[in-house]
Amino acid sequence: MARAAAASGREGVLAAPGGHRAGFANTERGDAWWVGPLLTILGLGGFAVYGTWRAFQGTHYYAEPYLSPFYSPLLFIDPSAPGAAPLEHAWFGAWPAWWPAFLPISPALLILIFPGAFRATCYYYRKAYYRSFFGTPPGCAVCPVALPNYRGETRLFLFQNLHRYALYAALVISAILTYDAVMALWRNVDGASRFGCGVGTAILFLNAALIASYVLGCHSLRHLAGGRFDRFRHRGASGSAYGIWRFCTWFNERHMLFAWLSLFSVVLADFYVYLVSQGQIADWNTWRM
Repeated sequence: MARAAAASGREGVLAAPGGHRAGFANTERGDAWWVGPLLTILGLGGFAVYGTWRAFQGTHYYAEPYLSPFYSPLLFIDPSAPGAAPLEHAWFGAWPAWWPAFLPISPALLILIFPGAFRATCYYYRKAYYRSFFGTPPGCAVCPVALPNYRGETRLFLFQNLHRYALYAALVISAILTYDAVMALWRNVDGASRFGCGVGTAILFLNAALIASYVLGCHSLRHLAGGRFDRFRHRGASGSAYGIWRFCTWFNERHMLFAWLSLFSVVLADFYVYLVSQGQIADWNTWRM
């Protein structure tokens, strides 16, 4: 006790229970522990700004045969918008008359809530933004923000319990993005559908693969596949269930990697379609040959 008191006098009051120095971000660590949280702030913050801008824009999301993943699936279409897809691409036709006048006409606003909810409630992203944006704690052995009477998961963040349900929507969205990539292998040339590929096709396939890898590594999906069993071969757990569980486990072990790669790939795919739709860059493809 005397030794601890002496240490407190030399180095500042220690915070329990980890033994960190009292005060936000105080630590005995000598490495650049703040780099990780800073990069997370820049990455997630930048994505939020870009995604919000594109979601409310509602234009230049289609450049035949490429559809931006931010706008897929197209439930309704306003064909008068610059860079909009043809009306036949809409699941339910023209833009509805009931749409509130104060909101911009953007197909992305109808569907982004589903992949957005999946990422916002993701177990990895929760750790990432807890540390970076809320400092709880900002790093291992680093003193967190003082939060007396914290009730986050029972009040403000209660919506995070919806993650297991957002998973089902993410699986559907992943399948649709894969379909979009496959359809980007055909383009209307001189009134006929011709098979080919372009840089945009490769980008859409890359994005679909990374999105699928991120979703397949979801902790909730891994639990559904086999995590609910104490032992395989117990209570009907078959060899196929074990195989699916092992398959999901491979992606789960790389969940953080695919979470970031898919975040960047969806921005890359959208921005590429945006530039091609505006005519700022030309898409290299075999249809021109």
